[in-house]
Amino acid sequence: MFGVPLHLDASMLLLTLVVTVAYAALARRQLDLGQLGGYLVGLGFVVSLLGSVLLHELGHALTARRYGIGVRGITLELLGGYTEMDRDAPSPKVDLLVSLAGPAVSAVLGAVGVAATLALPDGTLVHQLAFQLAASNVVVAVFNSLPGLPLDGGRALRAAVWALTRDRHRGTEVAGWVGRAVAVGTVALVVASTLQRALAPLALPLLLLVALTLWRGAGQSIRMARISRRLPLVDLARLARPVFPVSSGTPLAEAQRRRAEGPTPVATLAVVDTAGRPVALVEEARADAVPPERRPWLAVDEVAHGLDTLPALPVGADGERVLEAVRTHPGAQYVVTAGEDVVGVLHIADLARLLEPERKMNT
Repeated sequence: MFGVPLHLDASMLLLTLVVTVAYAALARRQLDLGQLGGYLVGLGFVVSLLGSVLLHELGHALTARRYGIGVRGITLELLGGYTEMDRDAPSPKVDLLVSLAGPAVSAVLGAVGVAATLALPDGTLVHQLAFQLAASNVVVAVFNSLPGLPLDGGRALRAAVWALTRDRHRGTEVAGWVGRAVAVGTVALVVASTLQRALAPLALPLLLLVALTLWRGAGQSIRMARISRRLPLVDLARLARPVFPVSSGTPLAEAQRRRAEGPTPVATLAVVDTAGRPVALVEEARADAVPPERRPWLAVDEVAHGLDTLPALPVGADGERVLEAVRTHPGAQYVVTAGEDVVGVLHIADLARLLEPERKMNT
């Protein structure tokens, strides 16, 4: 829509089932409908809800594009939707405008729905449809405005802290911790509503899933803020392991023995052609999984990946580019190049130790 790719996750089917069944009972009582009529109105509420979420996300996407931020797509799923952008906002102002664009769209639609609900005669189908429009958008606007990541209100809080401290990472951490508080508050509200029998049984697991998702999203935000702080430390010239060349057909045990006796025992084994050019890299995990008694009879080629199948990084790539490559092409090894020459291999474990030293200590 408007040039933005739209993805529909299969989990929407579960959302459709839960909301349709829960809302159908209410619709039957208020409109004196039969079983089928109640389900149709319930399904209409699902369509209204998903349409509201889509317009909400389009608000984010089109605003981001207005400020030169690329949009990879919008995904609608069980718990609503999200917009994936190709980079972060360049300033607190842009971050704030992009984060508030979605709730602003929902607020406008909610106001239209409330006005129509008040104007139309009560107990009619059109009144119920107007109420659906109002309720779905008001819920989306209010919930997403809560001040904690990963919600839109959390992004706005991040932008405010960023503007005050001139530190985006601190803003992300603050908004992430507030997001965890919002998750705990959501659980408390769900428990209180359940004890007072004010919550439909089908809604209980869905709302608890929302709280769990908020907690995990907030935790991921805190983690990414800490990682981003250390990205300037990424220097592929120092971080990449050198390559240790061995000829095709060399037994794995012999290749490992030669490397152990060489100047750099942590080097990555590289299978080279007759001209001495690397054509494949031995995957350490696969090599370690080979029983010691089989290694003298197994050629290195059997536990190696061709260079053309591995993602490559230029030796001068900065931390942000390296992290983006890891996100886009997850793997255990990355070829580090200088022009057409292979100068080393980046192991994901080495990068993780650099970016998350606390995580290594805890494990």
